[in-house]
This record gives sequence, structure tokens and C-alpha cells, in this order.
Amino acid sequence: MQAAACAAQRWTEVMLMQIAEPGQSPEPHQRKLAVGIDLGTTNSLVASFRNGRLQTLRDAAGEQLLPSVVYYGENARVLVGKEAEAMAAADPANTLASVKRLMGRSYNDVTLSPALSTYDLVDCGEDMVKLQTRAGALSPVQVSAEILKVLAARAQESLGGELVGAVITVPAYFDDAQRQATKDAARLAGLKVLRLLNEPTAAAVAYGLDEKEEGAIAVFDLGGGTFDISVLQLSKGVFEVLSTGGDSALGGDDFDQAIAAWFMQSVGLGELSAVERRQLLTACRAAKEGLSDAEQVDVALGQHLLSLTREVFNDLVDPLIDKAIRACKRALRDARLSHDDIQNVVMVGGSTRVPRVRERVGQWFGREPLVDIDPDTVVAIGAASQAEQLAGNRSGEDTLLLDVIPLSLGVETMGGLTEKIIHRNTTIPVAMAQEFTTFKDGQTAMAIHVVQGERELVDDCRSLAKFELRGIPPMVAGAARIKVTFQVDADGLLQVSAREETTGTESQVQVKPAYGLSDTDIADMLTSSYAAAGEDKEARALREQQVEAEALLQALSAALLADGEALLSEDEQKDLLSKMEVLHQQKQDGSAADIARHIEIVGAASEAFAERRMDASIKKALAGRQVDEI
Repeated sequence: MQAAACAAQRWTEVMLMQIAEPGQSPEPHQRKLAVGIDLGTTNSLVASFRNGRLQTLRDAAGEQLLPSVVYYGENARVLVGKEAEAMAAADPANTLASVKRLMGRSYNDVTLSPALSTYDLVDCGEDMVKLQTRAGALSPVQVSAEILKVLAARAQESLGGELVGAVITVPAYFDDAQRQATKDAARLAGLKVLRLLNEPTAAAVAYGLDEKEEGAIAVFDLGGGTFDISVLQLSKGVFEVLSTGGDSALGGDDFDQAIAAWFMQSVGLGELSAVERRQLLTACRAAKEGLSDAEQVDVALGQHLLSLTREVFNDLVDPLIDKAIRACKRALRDARLSHDDIQNVVMVGGSTRVPRVRERVGQWFGREPLVDIDPDTVVAIGAASQAEQLAGNRSGEDTLLLDVIPLSLGVETMGGLTEKIIHRNTTIPVAMAQEFTTFKDGQTAMAIHVVQGERELVDDCRSLAKFELRGIPPMVAGAARIKVTFQVDADGLLQVSAREETTGTESQVQVKPAYGLSDTDIADMLTSSYAAAGEDKEARALREQQVEAEALLQALSAALLADGEALLSEDEQKDLLSKMEVLHQQKQDGSAADIARHIEIVGAASEAFAERRMDASIKKALAGRQVDEI
């Protein structure tokens, strides 16, 4: 009995001296409440660590999926989820779905998207497009915030407390504007964003924690409105994204559109009203889902009824799957891997339940894709795992995420050339800097033009931002040292600063373009950079020679104006001016090789003049001074 009492006392002492791991809470009640949110085009979810495991959180009806639909009714009534979805057929103009496709996009970016054809879009110029509703013109940020509010309320009710923050997932190819719009929506919903996480990376986190895989895997993420393909290297808890690709206008919505187009053509329907079109799309979605288990389903609209077989459906969606496979080819090429290097293919997103998608992806990769993890929940689970870590509930040593940027970032230099500072597929977060200098004597300001793309000329890239650095001390051309620094944070957001090193004068800009670049645009930019590589190389060489020629001509012109008559004979001046005139003409019309040759000619012709100027400068500096003073 005495031994038992002593043992109990020692156990009590151990409990009193309990020590938590760094970053972890010593007591369960001290756990910080953080969640992972998959803000999807079609459905959204919220997940967290609960009852000893990561799991999705359900509403009062037991549903884990929240349809990403918002309805704006009379008397400022707002419905979200299934209740809103039920209003789609009766009041499509005020029932907003698939708004994720509009995040960070301008009117011109989205007017051709059939998935959004039932909406009254408001052209806001280069600003983000808005949707005209009974509640007024609303931005996609405001609509998305309503979805996030419901998920946050569900989480707080399930977990029994206030949230410290959320990790929210975004498509890997979302650019700065689209990511910023997502963060703005979260803030509007009252959520603190711990981090934006790429959807495929979140899936890899969940999958890697479950399976402890090592090696290269492909994450094939086909949702309702977006497609992402990411190639990741998994090694000892490190998830490194080797390459990303995708299409922000490809998903299950497009499968529905393909069925709708087939139905309308088959029964000879012309233009449909907004209500009829929404009814048809709802019927087409039900048919698509039904064909996952059945060989044939019926599609009905009013008095029209057609049977759709799986074989016909496969033919309808094959061109869309082809687009996804082309993106997979690019992603493997960017990762410098072959099919044989991919150990597993992870299927993510509700649209990967379509048997034809699984079949075609398996054929292309040469292996059966993994479908044992619920494709609807895996992204939210991965985000919740990261939220646990970032909230400090567990050590950050378990996993390390290394995402990449999709396109190179740089600045414009003389001659309209692109100087890349951060190259595409560079791991983020990252900070890189490069020094530049002035082009003209006495230059006191410099315009910094930030661009994105793979082409050599600025005109072929996308302009992100422009700002000016003023207060540069007047110096001779080439003497100033301007350090330009690019910083991309863990969310993929860019900040650019320029600093004049001698005075410390600095200027910076947070790059927040008014609207986003679609994944299709990015893919097109990459494709065009490959196709035009030779042409770009020649164009860059020409521009570089033109810039060098211009610098030489300007310097010589200033020197001749100051010392030409004093140091050169009339014939020498004429000869040099004649050669400069030829160089000027070659700069306008000649090839890179011709310009380079004439730069050498002018350089050789001006050597004697340069030597005399130097001698004159030395004599002037030494005039009136004794040897011992020197």
C-alpha cells in the first residue's frame, strides 16, 4: 500500500511537471482553434483537429459540403449553400455560383465564360468585375466572404470557441490579384488568414501524412471550375513543388456545359432564358453524376427528354480531358521528369469521380491513380494540418512546404528588355536582388517597371506595376548603384523595392494588379516562350546592341561638345562624326551583328580622342601642384 502511495505521489509530480514540445500547448484546453478551408468553385469545406484527429466539420444537418452558392433575396435576406442552390432555377440572376472564376478578374477576362452567362456582369474597366444583384453590384470578394462567414460560424460552433485563424487553399496558378482577392474575402468574413496554401500542395500534405510516401507524385486536381496539376517531391516530410500547371477555366462546370450543348443541339433548342438555362445545367449536372454508377441516364427540360449513355458522355468530355492532359505534359517537362519517375498519381476534386477522367489519367500516366482518399475532403484536411502547425499546436518539424511561383518576375531595362530577377518554378517564400545603374549623366530618378512572363521583350510580357525611385544623386552615367529587391511571401504575393545604395533613398510597391491572369493565359505565355525562343534570342541581341550603341553615341556627343574643337583637328572631327552617323543609321536599321561591328569601328576611331581627354584631365588636376604634394 505504501509503495502504491509513493508511486501515486511520483505520478502526481510528473503530471505537475509536464512539459510541452516547443510550439505545442501543454493542456488540451489551451489548444488554439485554427481551421483549414477549401474555398471551392462548386463546394466548400472546413476542417480542423478534433477528437484526436483531423476531420471535416459538419453542419447541423450532418452535411460536410457547403455548395459555394449565395442567394440575395428580398429585404436584404442572404442564403448560402443548399438553401441558396434551391433558388437557382427560380431566380438565377440573384443566385450566384462559381464566383471563384471571377476572383481578381476583369470584365474582359470573363465575358466569354459560358458558366457565367446567366449573370448580369458589370464592367468596371480594369478593376475587378462585379455582379448586378438585388443587393446591388457586388464583387466576387463580397460573395466569397458570405461563404466564408458560414464556414467560420460552423467551425466556431463545432469547436466551441473563437478561431485564431485559417489556412485557405487556392489553385496553384492563382496569380497575385486572385490570391489577394481571396485574402480580402477572408478579412471581410472576419477571418485571420494564417496562410494561403496551394490546393495540390494541401492534398499532398494530407496524402503524405497518411501514406508516408517518398519520391515524385503528381496531384491531379479537377474541381468544379478549376484544374491544377502539380508535380511534387516528397522526402522525409519535405513537400517540394517541382512544377505546377493547370487551367482556371476547366472543371466539372464545363462537363455540364458540354452535356447542355449536346442536349440543345439534339432537340433543336435555340436561345434559352436565364431560368431555363439554369434548369438545364442543373439537369446536366445530375446526369453527369448519375453516369458515375449507371450506363445510361435521362436528361429532361420541359417537354424535351433525351437518354444520355456513358459512351456519348465520354465523347463529349474527352476534348476537355485532353486539355488537362496537355497541362500534365507541360508540368512533367517543367519538372524534368518522365512518366516512369512518377510513383503515384493522387486524384483530388469532385470531378475526378467521373470514371472517364480516372480511366484517361491512368492510361496517360501508365498507372492506376490513387482514389482511396475522399477527393472532396483531402484538400481541406491538408489545410487543417497546416493550420494546426501555424497556430502553434504542434511542432513545425513534421512537414515543410516548398511552393513555387508559376511565371518569372523581373523588370524592364533599356531597350524594352526583360531582366528576370526571380525565375519561374523558384521555391517560395523567396527574396532576390539585383543591382542596376543609370543610363544618362546627371540622372536623378529611375522608373521601375515590374513585369511577369518568360519572353525577352517587355511588350511580350504582362505588366504588373510601375513606380519611381527619386532622389538619386546626380552622377555620371553608370556610377549610381540601384538595388532592386523582389520579395515573394509564402502566399505568393510580391513586393518590390528599389534603393540607391550611396544615399539610402528607397521606394517600394506592393504588387496588387487590378485583375488576374487566367491559367490559360499563363499556359499560353509559357507555350509562346518555347515557340519563340529563337526569335526572342535574336530580338534581345538586337536590343542589347542598340542600347550599347545609343550609350556610346550619347557619351561621344557630350565629349565632342565639351572638348572636340580643343583636342581634335577638323579632319579628325569629321571622320569621327561620319563613323558615328553610320553607327546611328545601323542602330535604326541594322542587324545585331552589323551594329556590334560599327560599335567597334567607332570605338577604335575614338580611342585617340579618349586618350587626349584623359591626358588633359590629368594635366588640369596636376596644374600648380608640387611633386611632394602629390
